[in-house]
Amino acid sequence: MNYLMSAVLGFVQGVAEFLPISSSGHLTLFQHFFGMETPDNLFNILLHFATLLAVCVYYFQDVAEMVLEFFRGIAALFSRERSTGNPPEARRLVLLLIVGTLPLFLVLPLKGYVEQVGNYPAAVSAILLFTGVVLFLSDRMARGRKSARNTTLKDALLIGVAQGFATLPGLSRSGSTIAAGMALGLERKFAVRYSFLLSLPAVLGATLLEVVDAVRESSLDTAMLPKYLLGMAVAGVVGYFSIGLVNLLASKGKFGAFAYYCWGAGALFLILSLSGWTLAPAA
Repeated sequence: MNYLMSAVLGFVQGVAEFLPISSSGHLTLFQHFFGMETPDNLFNILLHFATLLAVCVYYFQDVAEMVLEFFRGIAALFSRERSTGNPPEARRLVLLLIVGTLPLFLVLPLKGYVEQVGNYPAAVSAILLFTGVVLFLSDRMARGRKSARNTTLKDALLIGVAQGFATLPGLSRSGSTIAAGMALGLERKFAVRYSFLLSLPAVLGATLLEVVDAVRESSLDTAMLPKYLLGMAVAGVVGYFSIGLVNLLASKGKFGAFAYYCWGAGALFLILSLSGWTLAPAA
């Protein structure tokens, strides 16, 4: 992998991780049709970690307050004094994120089956078309008013279920969770904010689970370190601005504009898969 490829992969990660176009679906299809080389596992993990940092920077105040309230909430459980009134918004947001993450544990036993979907480009293309339908309908939903203070645990759980389904290649995680939030009555900006914050435990958990294996499998060639850092820097910066773009479009009711791209890309790749076309070298 050269520096150019490192930067390109970082750019793709920063864009596709947050724009509702399914990063996993695009990577799968590009690898199949264009023979795109799969980055080593450690580099892939570092790129995801860079986009996680982008979320932390963009929502720094939220993240800082949630960390504080997490420990304050634990302390309150062991305190003899019982607090009265509603908990702070940040503490309630922590609870919503915990509940929203729970459905992912049900997906873990099915991980192998989900990954096998990526072996069928036609299926991934069809799922990408479905992502377009989800995004198109999201703009036509009534504007909700729910915030962190009145979003229910049931709402969080259902959004978490949407995130679980979005482990399928071609189904956008951000698109599915934001659309689910809008359908459940969340205010548009809060739906986007909750969706991206919900990615933190999912990405962090996946990173912690895979980093040990990646280190064991990799020789940790120090010569690759500058290329890793370049890819991470590009992914983080591009990811930060991608979050801002999604927030802007969602607030203006134009989140569904991404539907046309998903339909175009999905239809193109579906036609190519059914015709057997590929630029990938023969095995």
